[in-house]
Amino acid sequence: MAFGWIDEQAELRRRAGLVRTLRPRAAESPLLDLASNDYLGLARHPEVTEGAARAARTWGGGSTGSRLVTGSTELHAELEGELADFCGFEAALVFSSGYAANLAAVTALAPHGSLIVSDAGNHASLIDGCRLARGTTQVAAHADPDAVRKALGGHQGPAVAVSDTVFSVDGDAAPLTGLAEACREHGAGLVLDDAHGLGVLGDGGRGAPHAAGLAGADDVVVTVTLSKSLGGQGGAVLGPSRVIGHLVNAARTFIFDTGLAPAAAGAALAALRLLRREPARAARAGEVARELHTRLTAAGLEAVRPDAAVVSVRAPSPGQAVRWAADCRAAGLSVGCFRPPSVPDGVSRLRLTARADLSGAEIERAVRVIGETRP
Repeated sequence: MAFGWIDEQAELRRRAGLVRTLRPRAAESPLLDLASNDYLGLARHPEVTEGAARAARTWGGGSTGSRLVTGSTELHAELEGELADFCGFEAALVFSSGYAANLAAVTALAPHGSLIVSDAGNHASLIDGCRLARGTTQVAAHADPDAVRKALGGHQGPAVAVSDTVFSVDGDAAPLTGLAEACREHGAGLVLDDAHGLGVLGDGGRGAPHAAGLAGADDVVVTVTLSKSLGGQGGAVLGPSRVIGHLVNAARTFIFDTGLAPAAAGAALAALRLLRREPARAARAGEVARELHTRLTAAGLEAVRPDAAVVSVRAPSPGQAVRWAADCRAAGLSVGCFRPPSVPDGVSRLRLTARADLSGAEIERAVRVIGETRP
């Protein structure tokens, strides 16, 4: 029977507690949200939603084509210019998603004969970029510049190291300065995914590369998402103008994909301008994350100290993690639940995302619910 193997896979997932299901949410929910990536609380901000609506009224519901045909509008160019300026890079290129931006950066910058050194804890989009690239990939130990240095030392030819700046599972930060030093010793490029750093780290939320003094370097390329701190949708690659020009001509997820919808570009641009005007939002997100961690560990839970806005709480097993998240939801709290294969070490977790707009009472409530529902 066609696709008969799917039933076997479904049963294996069920036994392992790894079944994933869609749960459509209503426009208004009574749940306290610590599951989304809306770090700055901007997804429903009036200026952001009006930016989306105004763009849709002006440019239409969709971009109408790929960026190289009809999908580039003046709004896209405006967003790219302001993103590059805010983050400290020469140029930027907007994509339909952060996933597409990562695929573009890795595949276009790792041609045949090149070496990609990829952190063991990288996001799935970076891993898929490595799989699709024509270069050879070597996985390096997590957050270990010496492992990157060793891998690069054994290769002759073009090379690039690839890493998240803040890892999405535990919220720990990559040693960016050490990675840059290792790459420069061997003339390699450095590609950094700052999905969880933009809007949270750096001066006024300018990102982890900016905080590390790497913004604008001619050997550093950064990808970002518009769907987390900026409360919208889409992604971008930031870097030297010549690299961005190369992506326009070589990145398949740019050339062959429909451009980002104008509404999403308008929302991101409005959020970026709001962040410029209210830089304290970035610091507040970090403060909330640290307070969550302090209270959770004081309650006897095993929580990983956050370097940005992600707080990870260890669970005993995949099945117990699912039940824990469900019990939290029943008690009015929405939290993320990470299980294999989303977690590279096989340890299941509740994943909490700190938001700049959370009150002290909401933080206290979240910690209480998580503690009362623990397995």
